[in-house]
This record gives sequence, C-alpha cells and structure tokens, in this order.
Amino acid sequence: MDTLSHLWQGFMVALRPDNLLVGFLGAFIGTIVGMLPGLGPINGVAILLPLAFALKLPPETALILLAAVYMGCEYGGRISSILLNVPGDAGAIMTALDGNPMARRGWAGVALSISALASFVGSNIAIIGLVLFAPLLAEWALAFGPAEYFALMIFAIACLGSMVGDKPVKTLLAVLIGLMMAVVGVDANSGAYRFTFDLLSLSDGIPFIVVIIGFFSVSEILLMLEQTRDGQAVIRQTGRMIFNLRELALTWATMLRSSLIGFVVGVLPGAGATIASAIAYMTARRLAGKGGRFGNGDIRGVAAPEAANNASACGSFVPMLTLGVPGSGTTAVMVGALTLYNITPGPMLFIEQPDIVWGLIASLFIANAILLVLNVPLIGLFTRVLSVPFWALVPLIAVISAVGVYAIHSTTFDLLLMVLFGVFGYLLRKMHFPMSALILGFVLGEMLEQNLRRALSISDGAIGILWSGPIAISLWGWQRSSCWRRRCGAVWSGARYWPSACRSSRSRRCRAR
Repeated sequence: MDTLSHLWQGFMVALRPDNLLVGFLGAFIGTIVGMLPGLGPINGVAILLPLAFALKLPPETALILLAAVYMGCEYGGRISSILLNVPGDAGAIMTALDGNPMARRGWAGVALSISALASFVGSNIAIIGLVLFAPLLAEWALAFGPAEYFALMIFAIACLGSMVGDKPVKTLLAVLIGLMMAVVGVDANSGAYRFTFDLLSLSDGIPFIVVIIGFFSVSEILLMLEQTRDGQAVIRQTGRMIFNLRELALTWATMLRSSLIGFVVGVLPGAGATIASAIAYMTARRLAGKGGRFGNGDIRGVAAPEAANNASACGSFVPMLTLGVPGSGTTAVMVGALTLYNITPGPMLFIEQPDIVWGLIASLFIANAILLVLNVPLIGLFTRVLSVPFWALVPLIAVISAVGVYAIHSTTFDLLLMVLFGVFGYLLRKMHFPMSALILGFVLGEMLEQNLRRALSISDGAIGILWSGPIAISLWGWQRSSCWRRRCGAVWSGARYWPSACRSSRSRRCRAR
C-alpha cells in the first residue's frame, strides 16, 4: 500500500501540465534521434542535458525530459533498422535480422506496428518490476562480479551459433572478426599499443559508431546502388499498416518472455540492451524450432528483441535509483544530471527526494503510452521512406551517416575508416556473412576482456575464480544444457527423427536427456 501511495504521488508530479509537455517533447525528439543511424540514446540524452540545465528546469522535470528522450530513442531505433537495415543503435541490431526482410516482402507496416507494441509491453513490464522489486533486484545485481559477467559474455557468444543456424562457420568467423576489432587500441593494464599500426587515431580503439555505420549503413548503400533500377526504389508496396489478431496471438508469448529476459539483464550494471536483445532473439529462435522463419522475416524475430531492449532500458533504472550505480551508458549520463542538481542517487533518494524518484517512475508509464500513441499513427509516414527513389534516399543516408561519424571526434580519419569498413562489410554481405554476429562480437569483446582481467586480478591469476561462485556455476551449466539442446534440437522441438548429431557415440546420453 505504501508503494501504491508513493506511485500515486509520482503520477501527481508527472501529470502536471509542464511535465506532460516536457515528456511529450522528449518522446518526440527521442524518436527522431533514435531513428538516425549511429546516434542512439546516449547521444540524445547528452545533447539535451546542457539544455535542460541551461533552462533551469526543476530536477524532476529535467529527469522526466531525459527519461522520455531515452525511451523515445529505444522506440526510434527500430524504424531505420526495419526500413533501411541500418540500426539506429546497438540494441536494434537484432531487429534488423527479421524486420528488414519483412519490409522487403511488403510487410513494413506490420513489422513497425508489432515492434511498437512489443516495445510498449516490454517497457511496461519492466516499469512494474521496477516499482515492485527494485531493492531486491539491486541486491541481486551486486552479487554479479567480474567472473559472473565473464560467464554471461561467454554464454552470449556461445549462443550466437543459433542466430544463423545454416551458416555456423561463417557466423563463427564473423564473431572472431568482431572480437579482433575489439582489442585494437591501448591495453588498459599494460599500456601497450595493440594493432594500431602506429596510427595515433587508433590508440583509443575503434569507435562503435564507426563500426556500426560502416558495416551496416555504408554497406547497405552499396547494396542499394547495386539493386537500383533507373533510380527507382526496389520496394514499392508496404502492405498493411497494422498487425492482425493472428499475428498478435503468435507473438504475445514471445513478448512476455523477452520482456522478462530484458528486464533481468537490464538490472545488471553494464550489461545493456545489446545483450538483452541478443539473448531474447536467440531464445525465441530456439523455442520456435524448425517451424520458424527466423532470419527471413519471422514476426517473432521482431517482437523478441524490441521487447527485450526496451525492458532492459527501463531495468537499468533499478541500480541507478537504488544504488547510485548506472545500469547503462545512458543512465550514467542521467546520474551526471542528478549531480548537477546536487542530488546523490542511492537508497536515501527514495526517502529524501520521493517526488523525484516516483515522479520519474510515473513519467516512464506516461512516456511509454505517449510513444505508442505517437508511433502507431505515423507508421504510414515512416513506411513512405521505402517508396523514396534511390537517387534521393542513398545520398540522404550517406550524409546522415557521415555527419553522425564526424560529430564524435571531428576527424576525417573516422570517415575514411567508415568507408573502409563499408566496403569490407559489402564484400562480407555478398558472401553471406552475418553482420549482426560481427557487431555483437565487437560489442561483447571489450566487456569480455575487461571482466576476465578483473577476475584474474582479484584471484591473483587463479583461473578457478571463473567458476567459483554459485551464479557463475549456474551460467556455465546453462551454457552446457543449451549446447545439448542445440545438438538434440529435433528431440526438444518434437521432431520425428533424430538429428545426425545424436547418432554418435553420445546418442544414448542424448536420448536420455
């Protein structure tokens, strides 16, 4: 009852006319920023933070603005991912796997509408979890040390094999390329320069935006030019603008399951929406079995990552509000916003500043509803991008991509690197290498190395620390059981015949399982 009373108090704050206006503007701006390739929620929040402080907005109003921008960016990232195969941010990478094939088949409206609903469901489930279980989940998140995070990263990489089941070798090679790119730069521990080729511009590593825009945006531009017919768009029909009841019945279980996965992963500081969407997508694909068309336009492949990355975004508020520990890069910027107002996030924040905390939580519900109402009517406008002639669309994508890359460090080297990655990505895509596996390998590689180094430093080099705790042991055991399920997929999916992997020396053990 106390929780409900505080939440009602928060709605009184969030429903003030000025806060409602700020929330609407933040949601709209966030959607626009999110759909621009490479910008993402961190840049959107960082851009508006000085503006909020310069306008001398009250702390609760400033947080509502930044939270609405954060949520809007998570919604907007799916738009360019589905329509152009260019993810707006890292969390939307998995959405492109099935969203863009749906758009190419003339189902762009259905993909956008079901992704909007999945985002709405994922966010609301995560916000409810934030209200009910925040203190408990914060204590659980503290139990994750470097060894547990290392096991989680290994699990995510091991599951990439199920992302593109018919091309396991190419998926593995793409992951290795991403991992190799992740180690470029100065070693944080020894200070040694690794694979920089005496180029000072590579000493800080390869920027993520350069990688994602090069391998996705530039390579997509080259593919568009290859498919151009007299400068006209290849995709001429966008189909229905809204999903039907049959499609809703097919995806609702996927939405709920992916929302829970995203929320749990989002609570872990630093895990992020990328890992949440990848695990949710691979879980949905594994459970669908041979009946799914994942990778070729399965609607569940759109619902799963969208529900997970939005749930993860809301889940990242748990450690931020209860412990003062940012759950993601975006919430790290929001912690900076609190410090500008001389407010220290943590357990005492719920007691000393209840209006700020519960006003922020209530505003998440409101921003989520605004985004659904805002995005669904605009689906028809979004899908018109597909009918734009390539002679106009390709230069526009190229300019937006170049501006997004140049704005990070203001160097021409990043532009040259973007073009180089784009040509390399084009060649890989022509050979049917999965770009999503490469990008995820790059994203996970840095976190994998950092947590391995930290774990070995704590144990003074003893490798046994990697499986010493109960959480780490559970994660390693989960990976082993997942491996067995992939080997015996026909058994677990109810297929009639045994797969060839089970007709081996371990076939009896496989059947027993």
